[in-house]
Amino acid sequence: MKKLAVKDSSACMNCLTCELACAGAFYKKESPFIQNLTCLHVTQKDGKLKIVTCAQCGKCAKTCEAGAITQNKAGVYTIAKDKCQNCGKCVEICPFHVMVQAKDSAAPTKCISCGICVKACPQDVLFIKTDEAKAS
Repeated sequence: MKKLAVKDSSACMNCLTCELACAGAFYKKESPFIQNLTCLHVTQKDGKLKIVTCAQCGKCAKTCEAGAITQNKAGVYTIAKDKCQNCGKCVEICPFHVMVQAKDSAAPTKCISCGICVKACPQDVLFIKTDEAKAS
């Protein structure tokens, strides 16, 4: 299974470069007001920075009545935008709140482990993890 992971959250400077890169790639928006537009979130919790990413758990796929969300051979869940009915159920059920839908975008977006945020991070905090476990 391939997924975005965190090497060392203590090295994070909260610069949000990862979020800017994600929003720029998927929504063509690079704005400091991008929270809820990115497939990962850098947040403060109990005075510490926390980086929340998609666990590729598949809850979004299970709730998608249109069958628009499927798991590929790498174990990554992707959205077929042409099949998506834009109901928002996948956004509501995401336990990590990283399935997002911009107000001016029809279909939601989720992490596809593309690595754009990894390349953008100046502190080398993120990486793409590949487990031997096969997709279901």
